[in-house]
Amino acid sequence: MGARRGVTRARRLVVKVGSGLIAAPGQGPDARRIAALAADIAGLRKDRREVALVSSGAIVTGMARLGLPARPRSIPEKQAAAAVGQSALMWHYEHAFKRHGLHVGQVLLTGQDISDRSRYLNARNTLLTLLDFGVLPIVNENDTVAVDEIKVGDNDNLAALVAHLIDADLLVLLTDVDGLYTADPRRDPTARRVETVEAITEDIQRLVYDEPAGVSVGGMSTKLQAAQKAGASGIAMIIASGREPGVLGRLLAGEGLGTYFQPRGDRLAARKRWIAFAVPPQGCLTVDAGAKKALTEKGKSLLPSGLVEVRGEFQAGEVVSLAEVGGGEFARGLVNYEASELRTIRGVKTAEIEKRLGYKGVGEVIHRDNLVVL
Repeated sequence: MGARRGVTRARRLVVKVGSGLIAAPGQGPDARRIAALAADIAGLRKDRREVALVSSGAIVTGMARLGLPARPRSIPEKQAAAAVGQSALMWHYEHAFKRHGLHVGQVLLTGQDISDRSRYLNARNTLLTLLDFGVLPIVNENDTVAVDEIKVGDNDNLAALVAHLIDADLLVLLTDVDGLYTADPRRDPTARRVETVEAITEDIQRLVYDEPAGVSVGGMSTKLQAAQKAGASGIAMIIASGREPGVLGRLLAGEGLGTYFQPRGDRLAARKRWIAFAVPPQGCLTVDAGAKKALTEKGKSLLPSGLVEVRGEFQAGEVVSLAEVGGGEFARGLVNYEASELRTIRGVKTAEIEKRLGYKGVGEVIHRDNLVVL
């Protein structure tokens, strides 16, 4: 239990609740479960903790209102169901939290709100101001307007991004299982719950046993993605059962429920969190072993001499991923040149940049201040 000592000290947390915990297909929101969740969160607020809630359930609520027998497949149908369901879901939340003297505020986000730096900062300011006012932000993806190009895609990853936005101490994902298991506990009686995960290794990745979802989106794989985002930013994460009575209060009291994901000791600055996780990379730069060592071990900038290959089309100032020859992604950063320029100066010394391009450019492909090692 030593790894969890920081949980009891968490003053600001993000709680994510899945559709299956608060709504049922064909029936819509479950007022009893929402009331229990509200009481649990209200208890944290009385303990002077700030909470932001990321809630799924708009589409399944809209499905019930519209009499749809199965989850819509087309984007327009999903958007229509979300439009109908979001207001009904918020009504239930407002009613449940009002009993505890708490006001709620709806915040709907898209991937574009996260990836655009100015909109990211606007969203951050809004959420922090709501917390300052003592209002509980209830966040969901804006499914009424989101299309594939601007979607976050699932609320596990959205919750991790919200934790980045508000500089949370803890992220709690409430689901219908009580943590990460060594196998599917519904099929394997020998499966055991993993109490603590120190790092998302290949062995941990192999524990994912997702099955096609009914009304929800995401599964254990998206929860591990969220853990990577949170952990790299110094934010602890817990996966726990939302059906466990008083689960939030018990977790914050130090009870060893669920699976605890230990954060990295070095917390990324807000700007670097945005570079690392909020913006989809627009291309990939392959670097040689010497460049990777300089970036990861010595904290250096990326120079054109270490550049081996340029993939994708991107502009200066966009985020790209970095990979070693024959290896996977190990870093991300804001690039100082567009893709065609990098192909021209690939592998050359800094002093030769002007000769190759015909004008004097900056010496670094990616400056270390704009680089994040993942």
